[in-house]
Amino acid sequence: MKNLKMKILALLFCLIFACTKENIETDFSQIEKNDKTIAIASFNALRLGEKQKDYKAFSKILANFDLIGLEEVMNEKGVKKVQAYLQKLTKEKWDYIISEDSVGSENYREYYAFIYRRDKFLEAKGLGFYKEKDENEFMREPYGAYFKAENFDFVYIIAHSVFGDKEKQRLLEAANYVNVYEYFSKLTNEDDIIIAGDFNTAADNMAFKNLSDKYNVSYILEPNENLTTLSDNKLVSSYDNFFINLKKTKEFTGNSGVYNFIKNNNYAIIKKYVSDHLPIFSEYSITEDLD
Repeated sequence: MKNLKMKILALLFCLIFACTKENIETDFSQIEKNDKTIAIASFNALRLGEKQKDYKAFSKILANFDLIGLEEVMNEKGVKKVQAYLQKLTKEKWDYIISEDSVGSENYREYYAFIYRRDKFLEAKGLGFYKEKDENEFMREPYGAYFKAENFDFVYIIAHSVFGDKEKQRLLEAANYVNVYEYFSKLTNEDDIIIAGDFNTAADNMAFKNLSDKYNVSYILEPNENLTTLSDNKLVSSYDNFFINLKKTKEFTGNSGVYNFIKNNNYAIIKKYVSDHLPIFSEYSITEDLD
């Protein structure tokens, strides 16, 4: 009898959980795409592989893009699950790169991952973590990968800056992204470098100014107009962004934004089953070599 009661309770829990997820209302409006461009995204995946997640909804969001950099990846199992959902959903082959190790503190560590449409890319390979000048530059060192899509080859670096107890910690890391850009530029001799992720501070903060001053690298999304993080009832902060050199990366079409899939103000349920961030994206031409 006790075992029967436990089974009934377990069944009820599963039914309640399933109904909760099925009732998530989202706006999966398609981003306009064509064969001459690729759409690159960055998405804080909120403990992918560990936290309760609606993988179907999550994958419907990712299917709008050709290459997605994922932060807050807890394990490879979560990435493989997304890959399987994407392949079933799109009827296309998807592949992924995951960082060799996790990064972070003793209390919290995460991986970085890239997931991408296989037929869009001629080459894709991990380049490893940024090698710090000293161990205090980053709590989680950014991770880079090389991609080639037709005539557009580039380095894509994803990052998840520390939040910390004090703003000073975030600003110190923000000031160190100039070293990240320099490191991967020298490593690959590549001018087309894209840095994206969750910076836990707005991209117009003066702490990023040395990126502009030294390498003419600027952010793409205007922070005041592009909020990317969720509270339980609204969008609250602009922590996610792209940094590129607009003069060197001429393949950037100018099309970029935040993919806002929120519907009927269901922020709390989206935070629970999808993410507490919205993905950001930018578009690049792949038909001409504009270097």
